[in-house]
Amino acid sequence: MGFFKNFFRGFSKIDDEFYEELEEVMVMGDIGIHATEELIETLKDQVKENRIKEPEGCRTLLMESVREMMQTDPEAYAFEDMTSAILVIGVNGVGKTTTIGKLAAKYKSQGKRVVLGAADTFRAAAGEQLTEWANRAGVDIVSGQEGSDPGAVVFDTIQAAKSRKADILLCDTAGRLHNKKNLMEELKKLNRILEREFPEAHRETLVVLDATTGQNALAQARQFSEVAEISGIILTKMDGTAKGGIAVAIKSELGIPVKYVGTGERAEDLKRFDADEFVEALFAQEEA
Repeated sequence: MGFFKNFFRGFSKIDDEFYEELEEVMVMGDIGIHATEELIETLKDQVKENRIKEPEGCRTLLMESVREMMQTDPEAYAFEDMTSAILVIGVNGVGKTTTIGKLAAKYKSQGKRVVLGAADTFRAAAGEQLTEWANRAGVDIVSGQEGSDPGAVVFDTIQAAKSRKADILLCDTAGRLHNKKNLMEELKKLNRILEREFPEAHRETLVVLDATTGQNALAQARQFSEVAEISGIILTKMDGTAKGGIAVAIKSELGIPVKYVGTGERAEDLKRFDADEFVEALFAQEEA
């Protein structure tokens, strides 16, 4: 993931050329214009303040700034220990259904009672895929016929969650971003049903994004935040191939924390986002 590689070792002094090249590397690494400008302005101030002369010193300062920006408040995971209703949104192809399966397995392994709702009735095979994950994780699932009303599925899932005294209700939703008005109406409807039928549950809306799609992932996050109150991001495909900088762009521009990252195919390859680990990988240098 470390696109900085030996960048800082390639310069002998800190000058305009150094900053220009650094800006280019950061933008190319999907950190995005907004976050890049913010981080470089902070870096310039710190370099003056601390009288830094060596480019390698900039690496340390920049790492610290990114770490600070990317820290996820431990409170962001409080919902894992509450009665929670989690809506998961994301366009097709980002690994949404698989991610929900992994979340179900994760919560189940923490001793939680989990009920899955397959409310993505739009995509053929989404329900079957989720059922497979539910069986694998050993959790209950409620699904409807393909093309049926997602609201009805959510309603039935809530009833199942209540009767089984579930800790976590986890719901898949259709990800049709190209028709934002319909998506907005659908999400509003699902939220109304949750408010009416399950008011005691804490609410989370998590959006799944594919880290390898770079700026496209940022555009999706931006569009989803226009139609829903997103409480967290799940970044998939963060397994070395992704440039990873997109996480910084999203946090900087939208202020939404990255809560989980997917790094592989297995259920255990979904874990909480760790800012320290992330920064180390981003700034990893090749051995001299």
